[in-house]
Amino acid sequence: MQKTIRAAAVQMVSSTDVAQNIAAMRRLVAEAAERGAEWVLLPEYWPLMGKNDTDKLAWAEEVGKGEIQTALSDTARHCGVVLFGGTIPLVSSEAGKVMNTLQIYLPDGTLAEHYHKMHLFGFSGLGERYAEADTISAGCEVPHFNIGGVGVAAGVCYDLRFPEFFRAQQPFEVLMLPAAFTYTTGQAHWELLLKARAVENQCYVVASAQGGKHESGRRTFGHSMIIDPWGEVLAERAEGEGVIVADLEAARLNSVRTRLPALQHRLLPPYEQ
Repeated sequence: MQKTIRAAAVQMVSSTDVAQNIAAMRRLVAEAAERGAEWVLLPEYWPLMGKNDTDKLAWAEEVGKGEIQTALSDTARHCGVVLFGGTIPLVSSEAGKVMNTLQIYLPDGTLAEHYHKMHLFGFSGLGERYAEADTISAGCEVPHFNIGGVGVAAGVCYDLRFPEFFRAQQPFEVLMLPAAFTYTTGQAHWELLLKARAVENQCYVVASAQGGKHESGRRTFGHSMIIDPWGEVLAERAEGEGVIVADLEAARLNSVRTRLPALQHRLLPPYEQ
């Protein structure tokens, strides 16, 4: 990593109204840009937290077309930022399902990269049940991104629990993770898992979450965070919508990797020499 980047994580409490969520997204990204952010990350499901899991099917867009993608492109261009677009519903080849997709837009509004979420969340207990596989098709390609000369790993929410997924993306310097962790699982594991991914990969982690009580009755954990390669939390927002900003310092990352060259000490494949 050769340069320092000011990054922002946007936290939202998305509603059932797509237009309302798009307006909130535009406002929050503009706030991040005003605070000097060059990279901005949105949370998972930011366009819609429906009353029913099937609500997102009506909003599935073809790649490069549609109101949601137009809003992302326009916002990246208007604010002059690299916009990591949380996740949006895209058309799937499977009937009754969507792809849950992270898209990356450059400051000129160009769609540069995308990643379809691979690991689909399932949980039951304590009066809750979630089964993303009922309405989402799993992606099958591990992302390998390079943005402006910086290696970027990407994951979405439940991906966070699978360290081998991020190892497969090495080498990288920054991990971007949009999420909508439930309150139950977030309270137990969110910060622990984020810090573990930062420390074991000696990278910065930028994690944007949904954070609050939604119209559907669902409660998400929030606690969007930016964490450095030593596992220190640089910025955090507990609940409610808002923006956190921190500098991803090249000198800090290079110092950690030089003083403790753990990535060079790996013995089991896959690994980079």
